[in-house]
Amino acid sequence: MDSARENSGAATPRGPDDAFDASGDAAAVISERGIVVGWTRGAEALLGHAAQDVVGVSAARLLVTAEDPVRLAGIVERCRAGNGWSGQIAVRHRDGHGADVQLRVSAPFRIGDTECFLVFARGQAQRWTMDQSVLNGFLTRAPVGMAVVDTELRCVWVNDTLERLGGVPRAERYGRRLSELLPGLQAEALESLMRKVLATGVPVTDYEYVGWSWADPHRRHAYSTSFFPLTGAGDAITGVCYMVQDVTERWNARQLLTMVNEAGTSIGRTLDVMRTAQELADFAVPRFADFVVVDLLESVLSTEGHGTWLTDAGPAPAWPVMRRAAVRSVRQGSPEAVVQVGERVDFLPVPRDARLVIDGDPLLIPVLDPSDKLWATRESERAERIRAHGLHSLIAVPMRARDTVLGLATFARSLNPVSFGSDDVLLARELVARAAVCVDNARRYTREHTAAVTLQRSLLPPALTGGTALDVASSYLPADPTGGVGGDWFDLVPLSGARVGLVIGDVVGHGISAAASMGRLRTAVQTLAAMEMPPDELLAHLDDLVFRLSDEEAAAGTGARSTFIGATCLYAVYDPVTRRCAMARAGHPPPVVVTPDGHAGFPEIPAGPPLGLGGMAFEATEIELAENSLFGLYTNGLIEGRDHDVERGMRRLGEVLVRTGEDLDTLCGSAVRRLVPGPQHDDIALLLARTRTLGADRVASWDVPPDPAAVATLRALATRQVEDWGLGEELAMTTELVVSELVTNAIRYAALPIRLRLLRDTRLTCEVIDGSSTAPRLRHARSTDEGGRGLFLVSQLAHRWGVRYTEDGKIIWAEQPVR
Repeated sequence: MDSARENSGAATPRGPDDAFDASGDAAAVISERGIVVGWTRGAEALLGHAAQDVVGVSAARLLVTAEDPVRLAGIVERCRAGNGWSGQIAVRHRDGHGADVQLRVSAPFRIGDTECFLVFARGQAQRWTMDQSVLNGFLTRAPVGMAVVDTELRCVWVNDTLERLGGVPRAERYGRRLSELLPGLQAEALESLMRKVLATGVPVTDYEYVGWSWADPHRRHAYSTSFFPLTGAGDAITGVCYMVQDVTERWNARQLLTMVNEAGTSIGRTLDVMRTAQELADFAVPRFADFVVVDLLESVLSTEGHGTWLTDAGPAPAWPVMRRAAVRSVRQGSPEAVVQVGERVDFLPVPRDARLVIDGDPLLIPVLDPSDKLWATRESERAERIRAHGLHSLIAVPMRARDTVLGLATFARSLNPVSFGSDDVLLARELVARAAVCVDNARRYTREHTAAVTLQRSLLPPALTGGTALDVASSYLPADPTGGVGGDWFDLVPLSGARVGLVIGDVVGHGISAAASMGRLRTAVQTLAAMEMPPDELLAHLDDLVFRLSDEEAAAGTGARSTFIGATCLYAVYDPVTRRCAMARAGHPPPVVVTPDGHAGFPEIPAGPPLGLGGMAFEATEIELAENSLFGLYTNGLIEGRDHDVERGMRRLGEVLVRTGEDLDTLCGSAVRRLVPGPQHDDIALLLARTRTLGADRVASWDVPPDPAAVATLRALATRQVEDWGLGEELAMTTELVVSELVTNAIRYAALPIRLRLLRDTRLTCEVIDGSSTAPRLRHARSTDEGGRGLFLVSQLAHRWGVRYTEDGKIIWAEQPVR
């Protein structure tokens, strides 16, 4: 050990100035059992323990805290792996105070039979010191404003930066409180924070506030302030030091972001062009401007697209034709405005360059001078309003979106004394850009919605008439504008024999696609109904058509298959002679029937699948309707509701239609209003029909014997009946010819029984019923033929003619107009 001490004596530290000299490290050798076996002079200098006091004893007595076996075991394993260990540890000096040292432990080595570790320790380096004058100069000229106040919150020291920020000389600050120097600068809140620091000793950091200073009294600044206590002897708090930094740019950027985010939730809440423009004006006043107007091109408001705003043809300069869409002012009634909402306006800020609207950048006029010659000559009336209400700064921002010119938004300040700057232009541009997208969305939606409604209404029947068979009334309400127009439709189809076909349907979806699909189905139903098909066969053919159209459009990739599939339809045929009504439905709600005695019911009709599924049959049902019965067809929008199911809606419909004392049109409108009092998510269609009966005085019929000689007798009977009805000699003559040809053909080619029937309503109908299902064929006979002219002659004399099939045969009919 004496030799170890001699060797360690050569490693005497040079001094604290040589911080990186390893010779200054204290070193010791410790056995695997924690016994100190070597101790250097450097260790004696660091901890004050002489070698004879520590060699041979446990090193644990040198630690401040008790030995951690787990940590110690980890250090030993790391060192045995050849990695060594370094870290900070708290040791105890000979005089009793603790000290933190940096410790390094080497890999193990052997001294004799004992495994040992070499331990190096180094105390904390001597701190760097500076001259007092250097420190004072740094604090005085620091780029952050600093001041010190005493326990009475009176200023005792201030640096140059804070003097410059506040604009108050240093001499005037000493001995005075902040509330006395800068009244209105949130002085009470700042002094409250100082008192809190004095009372608790807890610092307050990064407190932001907005105010003004004497250095720049016309513009608001944002400041970030921190407060921390100053302590003296005995840890007594002797004052507060506060630091101030101008963070106006950061605050403005944050305010810009906040305002833009708020604009995203405040502008464009509706799909209405005028409302969106007004939302922009409402949002900007008063938080950004004192007066705002939004002018939009007339083509934008009329939903006719853009590019039609040139008023003069030829090479003359283009000039925007605009209308005032929104006005907002901090003053009641917006007295600054020369033009009010809805009126035409040609305002462009001086120098009145039309290119500003088309492709120009925002126009900033920091100082608006109404006495300027350009304003006085070109905008004299507006110049007078500017002068009267003190408008002093202006920004005009073109409103454009998706390469579409929409209009111009103008912002002005009057009560706010601060002029617009470059940052304000960025904010105005962002607000207008967001509003422009919303206006363009609203314009596009309005244009599409208007087109869809126009298309749908053009496809619905302009006027309904049930002839002598029915009194009819209808009501159609498009869906709420947020849902778009739908595919509900209805129609009346006049049929032969004074019959009337009633149809109602619903195409799934909304928009132009649904309206177009509805128009195709309505045309198909009219065509099939004109072919005198019974209801079940008509729906079967319609189902095949929808299935084929859906496949074609799906194969073409149009995505319209989902529009067609799911369409529903109900078709009914009412015969006023027999008072029978045959009907079939394809997934549609059943009709409602109100009897003359006031009882409402829903006929049991097989529901049938919706159109477009294919391969499924439809069943027809026939009921008898008493005269003056009410027969109603409707779509599911009338009976469905968020607060009730379909069955309850049907019951309510029956209860509403039972009401008496109202004409059909009034009843139809009141029923819709009572069942759906507010906006609805689906279209509503209601078709009401009150049945009539074609009495015996309007019907004449005769059995036809299979004898050609009977034709003359039937001609005479028919002629006499027409004359008795007072329809005129001319109509009697043509009827005689029609009866002669139809009865002759039936006797010659058809099967028994044969019957002749005349019907008089708005038209005179001649029907020949026979037991044959063979179809008649219209021929154009040659001049040398002896026959084949019968049906051709009938087609020339009659207004319409045709054939319809029954379960027992067919009916050939011909109609003539009654004057």
